[in-house]
Amino acid sequence: MKNFKNTAIIFFLLLMNFAFACEACKLQQPDVTRDFTHGVGPRGDFDWIIVAVIAALTIFTFIYSLKYLVKPGEKDQNHIKNSILN
Repeated sequence: MKNFKNTAIIFFLLLMNFAFACEACKLQQPDVTRDFTHGVGPRGDFDWIIVAVIAALTIFTFIYSLKYLVKPGEKDQNHIKNSILN
């Protein structure tokens, strides 16, 4: 178990190294996306529209996944969720 713990720590430390943009990529990014992604950032207005639509869909999906996770609304006693919860 100790070996797994050490391996997991090293894995997440290396993962954090690649999660943020490198110095060369920071120079190519606009202020909004600097430090978050590698490569060039959105260049034109259409690129920002795509980013906004994807962000809205992500937020919408997250809200509804939380809503149905907390209160699914299924009342039937024979529903499959009850076999898992019981």
